[in-house]
Amino acid sequence: MDPKLLRAQIERIDTLPTIPSVLKKLLAVIENPKVSLTEVGNFIQSDPVLTSRVLKMVNSPIYGFPGRISAVQQALILLGLNVVRGLLLGVSVFEVMQKSMVGLWEHSLGCAIAARIIAKKKNISEPEEISIAGLLHDIGKVVMILRYKEEYEEVIKEAETKDLLIIEAEKSIFDITHADSGSWIAKRWNFPQSLVEIIEYHHKPSLSRSLPMQTAIVHLADLLTRSVGFGFSGDNHVPAVNPAAWELLNLSDADLRDIFDEMDDAFSEAEAFLIGDES
Repeated sequence: MDPKLLRAQIERIDTLPTIPSVLKKLLAVIENPKVSLTEVGNFIQSDPVLTSRVLKMVNSPIYGFPGRISAVQQALILLGLNVVRGLLLGVSVFEVMQKSMVGLWEHSLGCAIAARIIAKKKNISEPEEISIAGLLHDIGKVVMILRYKEEYEEVIKEAETKDLLIIEAEKSIFDITHADSGSWIAKRWNFPQSLVEIIEYHHKPSLSRSLPMQTAIVHLADLLTRSVGFGFSGDNHVPAVNPAAWELLNLSDADLRDIFDEMDDAFSEAEAFLIGDES
């Protein structure tokens, strides 16, 4: 497939008749580069289901706030506009994720949790922003599934039958990967360049120029989440950690033990959160 044509089709994802109505409305809000906290808050509060999901996510193990956040405006002030925009996108596509690839939503949540834990271990000043990058790192899979359902089903089938990584099967059928499509759509939706770059390079973190540490964190979070079998990203085995990213992160054995212990606790809590989502 021609990458230019693919990009043009993917960037027009909001024109699809199959796209959930709440996502269509949301895109009109988050694509506005001048959108304010008040406008985003009003949008969330106009939809009781969205309000419930946002508050549930904010109070979930993904963020680890010690107190309960009971109001949307409180969440907006604590997390900031970029984090809430990403969070909104995550909760709006979760149904698409659940229907399109079993386990993808769980994997995305797991990656968000692991990314926040690693970011805190590395003393990153905005761990919630890294967490959002973890939540949305595979957004490219969702848009490819929405736009090219049959072809992406072929990708999943090829990855399974030929024992390929999903990105290898994507490259074989589309000549691009979900990292490419994810970065295109993140740019189209006016997400910050930091998020665009992490999505684009989460499989090749050594190519990240302005955010190598943050990209390496999401890369490792993705692999650690797969390694413990939380959710399913489309791959039947875990790829090797990028050597440059591993060197940059410089985590000791004790650091890794701490990270796995925290992940274990948070993932146990997240299981209950996920069961509640399905009910």
